[in-house]
Amino acid sequence: MKKLIAAALATTALTGAALAQSADVTEFRIGILGGENAQDRMNSYECLRGYTEERLGVPAKLFAPADYNGVIQGLLGGTLDMAWLGASAYAAVYLQDPEAVEPVLVKINLDGSYGYHSIGFARKDAGINSLEDMQGKVFGFGDPNSTSGYLIPSIEIPQTTGATMESGDYFGEVKFTGGHEQTIVAVNNGDVDGGVTWADGQGNWEDGYNSGSLRKAVDAGLIDMNDLVEIWRSKEIPEGPIVLRKGLPADVKEKMTALVQNMYETDKDCTYNISAGESLGFKPITHDNYLSIIAARQSQSN
Repeated sequence: MKKLIAAALATTALTGAALAQSADVTEFRIGILGGENAQDRMNSYECLRGYTEERLGVPAKLFAPADYNGVIQGLLGGTLDMAWLGASAYAAVYLQDPEAVEPVLVKINLDGSYGYHSIGFARKDAGINSLEDMQGKVFGFGDPNSTSGYLIPSIEIPQTTGATMESGDYFGEVKFTGGHEQTIVAVNNGDVDGGVTWADGQGNWEDGYNSGSLRKAVDAGLIDMNDLVEIWRSKEIPEGPIVLRKGLPADVKEKMTALVQNMYETDKDCTYNISAGESLGFKPITHDNYLSIIAARQSQSN
């Protein structure tokens, strides 16, 4: 009897502790990295916001800052609780404060991998088919904190050209557009000669591949991929992680991780929206998967 009473008391204590943990969170704030215009980002994540409110029982809010640094600073300052970061943005957060966030999940491609590529592209009618054709021309990059939109190209492209990324060295101008969608639109409109964005590199070119910013732009009716041509592709990049603020109560982290991890089974449309196209959902990931990107980011800042 004493054991039963003790067990009951222990269970009550654990339940009370869990409730106390959840009570520490009065709202849950989700940051959305740049890539599309703010309203499209908010629309894509609205399903996740609703599910979050149901699961946690507190108001959930979406934040779509103008640039990557807005999400980075929100996580560092503790004003955001969750975000899907690119690998370079995660490295930026970690290098400034290793205790700010923890990676929990990563998007899975249709073939089971979790890599993607930086894709260089141009208008088909511009006569640009390679980096050699881009010499002296305007090259658009999304954001200094973007993995595919700058970090990886800034390392790999000079290995091909033998020149720096400084304007006037090899390219006539290296220009930051503000985000992936902005780069795509700028190339499509002829405002820049070429650009880079991200895609899983799987599926059909005319669809914008299976997932990524090109796929989102096709879905939004912004571009016809038949008007564009791929001119460069990076080596495979590890997909960035969904991160949670380390200071969140343990039960909140468990609930949110399970919510997103199970999303593919419960709501494939929502999964499509938040994973930028076709995917198999999300699976667990750890910090160790990003050591190479952290090293690359650190080397670029030295």
